[in-house]
Amino acid sequence: MDKSAPAAEPVSAQEARHLFAGWKRIPALVLAVSGGPDSMALLWLAARWRKSLKNGPDLLAVTVDHGLRAAAVGEARDVKRLASSLGIAHRTLTWRGVKPRTGVPSAAREARYELLARAARSVSAVGIVTAHTQDDQAETILMRLSRGSGITGLAGMSMQTERHGVGLLRPFLEIPKARLVATLNRAKVGYADDPTNHDPAYARSRLRALMPMLASEGADARTFSRLAMRLSRADAALERMTDGAERYLRLRGGAASGFDISLFSTMAEEIQVRLLRRVLAGGVTAHPPELGQIETLLRTLAQARVEGRRFKQSLAGMTVSVEKERLMVCPAPPRRGVQSAGRG
Repeated sequence: MDKSAPAAEPVSAQEARHLFAGWKRIPALVLAVSGGPDSMALLWLAARWRKSLKNGPDLLAVTVDHGLRAAAVGEARDVKRLASSLGIAHRTLTWRGVKPRTGVPSAAREARYELLARAARSVSAVGIVTAHTQDDQAETILMRLSRGSGITGLAGMSMQTERHGVGLLRPFLEIPKARLVATLNRAKVGYADDPTNHDPAYARSRLRALMPMLASEGADARTFSRLAMRLSRADAALERMTDGAERYLRLRGGAASGFDISLFSTMAEEIQVRLLRRVLAGGVTAHPPELGQIETLLRTLAQARVEGRRFKQSLAGMTVSVEKERLMVCPAPPRRGVQSAGRG
């Protein structure tokens, strides 16, 4: 630890009011509070903000126990104790059922958001507030970079998005974790330290351990956050260009019969990728195709046109083909085994 580094400044009540200002007319909000420093700071700051309002939203703190650690039960009790002292309602929800042998972090995350969304709907809350920080944003970008994500992925997490039909709000994305810890230390509020955050068995933990070394080279959390902001801006611009391209293709006869392949081929490859992703995302599968799969399909399509070959491929439950100079995307026919099973 660099003793010469300045101590992190706690998040002030005034700053918290600014962070939460856009939500003061929302009827109710769910606070996702695990018991760690980030979410406990969220609970503390949100409660103080709510108290400063004459007619603010109802707050419900929700802790999800994934059933993976015995200590989680005590951590949920600590959250409930703090919430009660702040006048905030609290619920503990448990992820029940058989846990997967692999991909536990991803499955746990999906289960957590599903339970949080269920709690939000039960109290007519339109938003779930999470305590993702600037450090979390940096780790997310680093993870996606290591997996070869495109511009959309490298834009990182958004301040506001939607999951399971409920708004997902992240007010701390530009706040360093150290400032939230400093906030709790000043308020003398305790918090838990989840050991899985340091477990090298998980990719995020391994990448988190690299952050100090990257920061020494200038690639700190603030730099990654700035990168995310710039790529988010570029992603938004490309999406608007894709909107225009889609309207253009529709006006030139693109409808149920497909797109004019000659016009489609004149567009920049990134726009082609995004157009195809949109069409395929509306298909019959719950799992949209990966970016690399769409890129491979486009390369194969381009090569087929150069060689004058017929093109027809299946992807994500859809069939992509070129028929009479039109790019067609339609549901793939059911497999024989599935069809036979349906007749039995």
